[in-house]
Amino acid sequence: MKVILFILPVFAFILNIFGLMRMIPIYFTVPLLFVTIYMTVYFWRDKKQFKGFQKATR
Repeated sequence: MKVILFILPVFAFILNIFGLMRMIPIYFTVPLLFVTIYMTVYFWRDKKQFKGFQKATR
């Protein structure tokens, strides 16, 4: 999973460079770059956190 989180933003960045060179439409590459960066940050920050003790129910 960590390898994919490293490869996807790099791939999206390369596509964005192609978009800046007008080889690929920029309106396709910029949202793709944003989504991959958002997903990478979200999954890196997502970890199991202590949410407190549960009340015992009968």
